[in-house]
Amino acid sequence: MEPKHVDVGTLKLHIHASPRAAGEAAAKAAAVTLAQLARSRSRIGVIFATGASQLDTLHALTSIPDLPWVKVHGFHLDEYIGIDAGHPASFRRYLQERLALRVPMAEFSAIDGSSPDLDWIKREYVEKLRAADPQLCMLGIGENGHLAFNDPAEANFEDPEAMRVVTLDAECRRQQLAEGWFERLEDVPEQALTLTIPTILKVPKLIVSIPGPRKASSVWRALFDPISTACPATILRTHPDVSFYLDQDSAAELDGIV
Repeated sequence: MEPKHVDVGTLKLHIHASPRAAGEAAAKAAAVTLAQLARSRSRIGVIFATGASQLDTLHALTSIPDLPWVKVHGFHLDEYIGIDAGHPASFRRYLQERLALRVPMAEFSAIDGSSPDLDWIKREYVEKLRAADPQLCMLGIGENGHLAFNDPAEANFEDPEAMRVVTLDAECRRQQLAEGWFERLEDVPEQALTLTIPTILKVPKLIVSIPGPRKASSVWRALFDPISTACPATILRTHPDVSFYLDQDSAAELDGIV
């Protein structure tokens, strides 16, 4: 299958034959952006998503030679509360193994969700993030339409905080179980630290990897539902530079549109 490229409003859709092909295309787009930013910046702030949706993208991105990693200050979107860095589901462990240990990144700032002082963690993290002025965010969309861990009941498009503690809804927790990060639903933490939606929307370029059949409904909703926190991803339609990288399965509900 030849890739399809379609604009839906301001959103740019790139549909590929497989998750691997979509991930490679997302990685190439990120690589082009990093190279462009390196020409004018001594330091490049980048926010990275985690989870199953990012596996092919991160593998491809860290395999591309000669990228300006020595200028990149990496961050991540969210982390479970109460899970230490050695836990298999820890997002900071995920990014250490799949990103920070694979490339010569200048710096990687991790969210410590196991700290006894989460207020301090939030303040320190937000201060570093603002200083880095991130220009690129690698993003995903949850099965419930969440962005980072901003589930529908927690999402706030006008959130005054840059980062907050949130309670994960049942659909979000079931997704984490289904993706294989936990053995039992009761093992999935009920709370997390997450960057808020206004923080994400401030980043000039968003590259969104959304593979797999379980994401088909949330892709359709992100594109066509009314813009509301009932499906947080709908707010992406207000951002000027968002690209969706889909495979045939995640684009399955878009027949007749793409």
